[in-house]
Order: sequence, then structure tokens, then C-alpha cells
Amino acid sequence: MATTEECHSIQLIDGDGLFNDVGTDRLIKEIKLAECGLSYAVVAIMGPQSSGKSTLLNHLFCTNFREMDAFKGRSQTTKGIWMAKCAGIEPCTLVMDLEGTDGRERGEDDTAFEKQSALFALAVSDIVLINMWCHDIGREQAANKPLLKTVFQVMMRLFSPRKTTLMFVIRDKTRTPLENLEPVLREDIQKIWDSVHKPQAHKETPLSEFFNLEVVALSSYEEKEEQFKEQVANLRQRFFHSIAPGGLAGDRRGVVPASGFSFSAQQIWKVIKENKDLDLPAHKVMVATVRCEEIANEKYAGFTANESWCLLEEAVQSGPVAGFGKKLNSILYTSLTEYDAEATYFDEGVRSAKRKQLEEKLLQLVQPAHHAMLGHLRSGTLEKFKEAFDKALNGGDGFSVAARNCTEAYMALFDEGYADAVVELANWDSSKVRDKLRRDIDAHVASVRAAKLSELTSSYEAKLNEALSGPVEALLDGANNDTWPSIKKLLRRETESAVSGLSDALSGFDMDEKTKEKMLTSLEDHARGVVEAKAREEAGRALIRMKDRFSTLFSHDSDSMPRVWTGKEDIRAITKTARSASLKLLSVMAAIRLDDNADNIENTLTSALVDTKNNAAVTDRSITTFDPLASSTWEQVPPAKTLITPVQCKSLWRQFRVETEYTVTQAISAQEANKRNNNWLPPPWAIVALIVLGFNEFMTLLRNPLYVGVIFVGFLIIKALWVQLDISGEFRNGALSGLLSLSTKFLPTVMNLLRKLAEEGQMPATNSSQTNQAVASKSFQNGSSTSNMSSSASSGITASENSPKKGE
Repeated sequence: MATTEECHSIQLIDGDGLFNDVGTDRLIKEIKLAECGLSYAVVAIMGPQSSGKSTLLNHLFCTNFREMDAFKGRSQTTKGIWMAKCAGIEPCTLVMDLEGTDGRERGEDDTAFEKQSALFALAVSDIVLINMWCHDIGREQAANKPLLKTVFQVMMRLFSPRKTTLMFVIRDKTRTPLENLEPVLREDIQKIWDSVHKPQAHKETPLSEFFNLEVVALSSYEEKEEQFKEQVANLRQRFFHSIAPGGLAGDRRGVVPASGFSFSAQQIWKVIKENKDLDLPAHKVMVATVRCEEIANEKYAGFTANESWCLLEEAVQSGPVAGFGKKLNSILYTSLTEYDAEATYFDEGVRSAKRKQLEEKLLQLVQPAHHAMLGHLRSGTLEKFKEAFDKALNGGDGFSVAARNCTEAYMALFDEGYADAVVELANWDSSKVRDKLRRDIDAHVASVRAAKLSELTSSYEAKLNEALSGPVEALLDGANNDTWPSIKKLLRRETESAVSGLSDALSGFDMDEKTKEKMLTSLEDHARGVVEAKAREEAGRALIRMKDRFSTLFSHDSDSMPRVWTGKEDIRAITKTARSASLKLLSVMAAIRLDDNADNIENTLTSALVDTKNNAAVTDRSITTFDPLASSTWEQVPPAKTLITPVQCKSLWRQFRVETEYTVTQAISAQEANKRNNNWLPPPWAIVALIVLGFNEFMTLLRNPLYVGVIFVGFLIIKALWVQLDISGEFRNGALSGLLSLSTKFLPTVMNLLRKLAEEGQMPATNSSQTNQAVASKSFQNGSSTSNMSSSASSGITASENSPKKGE
């Protein structure tokens, strides 16, 4: 009968009557019995030894109880009481396989344990299967009749009445129909019940008040195996939903919850054991006690003097020893094997007890060496972990992945090392050493993690410093209406980029969202702090920035070319424009505007410092008018966001005007000087007077062209002197300085001009026809000669323009 459900079985009570409380608790946890509440059933089987009880249970409930090997003869197979969970049956059903009765192995103790186990089965079970041979029906000393009689008596004395189902399983049935066998069996059971001495309260209580009787018959397993299996399969169906009303388990009065089954069964067995008549230890037991103790002391002394143990103990003090556990186990097992060989014929209980004491003493002796080995193993594993962890991080693995992989790998390495050092006889708990190693690993990981996070945060903060400081400084230097929006846009872009990068980097650290959000928020605050710090730094240089801006706008035109004060420029307008731009810079630097809150700083500064009409009004009514800059805070601007207070702005503007006034004055002076130098024409009225009064002279020139030639030659000579003396340049620095300079240069320049003319006059004639030519017109000949001489002189002055300068 195949099933996929795993079978769990334990020895509930061993052959010496010891209750396996640890194993029972473990089984209950494995099958999750505590979750069943009251929905569980307990089935037990008892019967003669080698009557096929285990075989029946294995086929009926798919258990794995040990069965008798028929080829080795009939002997005891099950010792004590075994318990297992029935596979594939609902509700959860526990089955107990009791040691067979009438066995020859127990001898004189057989009857006591037989009664105790039977009573225990009846007390804790809902259904008790009584295995019996078909040919024993009707026999006085068969079918467990004396055992049932004793059980009925003791049960009523020890426990509250509980209705239990007794199912008599008739094995190897013959041709006699079950209908004929069942009445005989029921009659025998009733006789046993009637013969039992009952308490007064149960004198007239019928058997059906305590038990439900069921009778089934099965064919021979060895002769009719297929028919046996078919009958067992049909019988198995009766155990499904056995605790339901009308089910096989009966009314289940007084059933305990599943979570208390182990404790209840243990207490029941304790009561049963306490009611057993036990004799004092026999003489042979006392002898065994003394002798076994002597042997144990001899083996302990031999172990302490063992050379292999001494070398192993010495070696482990200085470092880890490969194969420590194997070597130590070999020495321990050798000593215990020698003890077993010498004490084998003594009483088993005494022998086992003294062996247990010897084990404890030996384990107490070797425990310090074992602890030293674990200490070396822990420290060595920790060092290897640190090296591997650093290598993994340097190899590019994510922090959490590297930490997890290295931790798992080296904890597994520690476990392997511990397995190599384990002492098999000891049940020592290595969890403390393992936990210490895990704490050390976690502490190292936490330390490296903190360092990596600090390094990572510092790198992104440095990137933000580099990405924000320069651009913010440049934007504040070119302060305008878009400065703070541009700074906010820059801050948002760089912050988002840094936060995104840090967030991606932190994904490898497997941290909780709260911590991650805290770090990202800290980075955002740092970025904002960089901008604010740079703004405060630039605010401290506001006056320098204002003067630089004023100088740039005032001294350069719209094409950024140096401005030449020719007299056509409107210095007042240029000054106003430059000062307005400087005031704009002051208003931009007056407060931090990283939020979307509006302010009226610029309007306040403009109305208080630039608006001349308002300034005049304030001057006239200085006593009664409120000064908007007479304050240490700006309206709608928190003090924490204020870079330059209104009072400081007023002071800076006053200092700015004083320091830029000289530049404006110089420009005005240069413009006036340029105007004087360029204004060489007479006034218009003088020109008109000259035209009116000199009309006759003009007509004379028209009538005699010779005068025109003389005037032209004179013009050329004057022009040559003008260029040679650089008269306009000399007078640019003032009339007095110009006159003094010209007085020193005039005579050398005239002498140079005359020398050039003389040289031209001494040049030989190149064409004889020209010298003998007839003079057709005296005036024309004279005018032509004069013209040629003037042209030559002008050319000579121009060519030798630098000569007087060298003379200077």
C-alpha cells in the first residue's frame, strides 16, 4: 500500500521502561501534532510475541516498524513501545507497537512490563487492537485473557473511566465463519469483566460503559498474502475519520489536546511505574557497581598518560591541528572500547551507568583542548574572510553581494572546520563560538560598510562642490533677473544627478529605505549648503563685484571696446546705467532665493538709492519719512536667508558711490579736454562776418589767380608744419603744456624745412629744353615754381616726420 507521505517513528518507551520525552517532543514537532487540537486519534496493538503485530501495522497504517525475520526463527522483534504516525489517514492518527507478551527474552520481568505496557496502551489509546490467533479462541490461557483481567482491575483504580474501542483481530482465520467465532470471543470477554473486582461505584457498570468491542478476522499473511492485503485495505477504511460521531474511536471522553499529549502520556507512564513492586538491587548488581567503577578509573588514568593525547594537547595550544576531531575520537573510542571489553559480563544497567560517567570525565578532560582548537579555527576563518572580502570589493562586486557571499562561504568554511574538529561522543554546543565568529564578521562588515559609505558620500559631495562652486560664482558675478532661477536650475540638475548616482551606488549596500532616504536627503542638503556658502562668500565681495561691473559698463561700449571720451557720449546716462547694473548685482546678492518665495528687495533698493526724486523727498522730510533701509531684515525674507542686510546695503552703496565718483569725474574731464582740442574753428558768427567783410578780397583772388597759388603754397607749408609739430596732440594735454612743447620744437622744424627746400633748389637740370624755354607768362611761371617747391617741402617734412621727435 504505497503512500508518498513520510513515516515518522520513535521508541516511545525503551525496554528498560525509560520514557523518551525528547524523542516524543521531536516527533510531535515533526508531524505538527500540536496544530491538530482535538482532531487526532491514538491506536495501539498488543498481543503475543511473534504474532505479526508489526506486520499488521505496517500494512494497515503504512508504517515502518521492524518485522520478524521468519527465516531466523521466532524471537523478540519489538522491544519496549514504539510509536509512529499513520501515513495517509485523516485525522492525524498515532499508532503504538507494544512489545509482545509471553516472550522468553524477559524471563522473570516479563509479566511486570507486560502489564505496565498494556495498561499504558489502554490508558492513552482510543482504539486498541488485540492480535490473537484464531485457534486460541476459547482457550483459558490464550488470547491475553489473564492480561486483560489485570488491566481491567488496575485501570478502574488508577484512571477515570474512559470509553475505549477494543478491536480483536483474529489472525489466520480458518473455515469457521466469523459469525460463529465472534459470540464465543464476546462471551469470554464478558466473563473476564464480570470476574474483575470493581469499586462500589462500578459494581453494576456494564462492559459497554468502558469499551466498544469490535471483532475482525484476517486470512494468513504467509499462505494467502493477496487476500490478507485486500482484507487489511478494507479494514484501513474504517480508521478514516475515526473520531467523527459514530466513528471507530467512540465518544473520546476526557481526551487531552494534541499539544498536551506528550506530557499526558509521560505522566500516565510515571503513575504506572510507581505502582510497580520493585525489589532492592541484587548482590550481583552491587558487585557490578564496584567493579565497573574500578575499570572506569583505570581507563581514565590510561587516557591521561596516552602519548598520542599528550602530543595532540600540546600541538593544539600553538595552532590549529588538521584532523583534530578524528585523532581525538580515535583515542576516546579506544579507551571506551577497552572498558566495554572488560565490563561486558557485568549488569547492563550498572555497566552503562559507569560507562556514562567515564565518558563525562574524559570529555571534561579534553574540552579545553577542543575549545582551543575552536578558537584557532575562529580567528583563522576571520582573517581569511577579511582578505577575501577586501578582494571581492576591489574586484567590483557589490558590497551586499560581496558581504553575503563571503559571509556564507566562510561560515561554511568554519562549519567544515568544526566538523573536522567535532568530538562525536560529546554533545557540545558550538553555537557560542560560531556566534562569536559571526559577530566578528558582522562587526568587520559594518566597519568597512561605514568607511565605504563615508568615502562614497564624500566623493559625491566633492563632485557637487566642483559642479556648483564655479558656476554659482559665475552666475552671481553676472547677476541679473535670471541669476537665481539659473542657480536653482543648476542646483536641481546637479543634485538630481548626484542623488541618482548615489542611489544607484547605494543599491549595492542592501540598506533599508529609511536609511537610504536619510543619506540622499543629507546629500541634497549638502548641495544646498554649497550654494548657500558660495553665495555668502560672494556676498562678502559684493563691493568689489559692484565696482568691477561699474568699471566694465562705464569704460566699455556695447561692443566691449574701450570707450574714448570724444565729447559725444552722454556720461550721465552711462553712469546711471552702470550704477543701475551695480545696484542689480547688490539686490541679487542681498538674499538667498532657492525657494519660490518672491521678495521686493530690488524695488526697495531702487527706490531708496537710485530714484533721485525720492531721495530728494527723503532729504526734505528726513525727520518724518521712514527709511526702508533702516532695518536689519528684509520683508518676506527669513533672517537665515539674508546675505546682506538693508543697513549693510545702504553702507555698501554709499562706499560704492564714493569710490566710483573719481572715475566719473575723470571721464568728464577727458571729455571736456577733447572738446577743447577739437574745437579749432571760429564761432559761426565769426565765419559769417569773415564772409561778409572779406567779400572784396575774395573777388580780388578770383580776378588774380596768382594769389591763389601763393595761398595754396602757404597752406602746404602750414600743413607740413602742423603735421610735423603734431599740434593737435600737443594741445590735448592742455594749452600751456602745448605751447611750451611747440616753442621747443618750432625752430628745429623750420630749419629742417628750409634745408630740404635748399637741397631741392640745388638739384641739376635734367632737361635743357626746359631751362631755355621762353617765358610766355611771368605769373604762370612763378606760380608753377612755387607750387613745385611747396610739394617738395611737404614731401620732405612728411618723410622726415620722426626726425624732430628724435631730437626731442
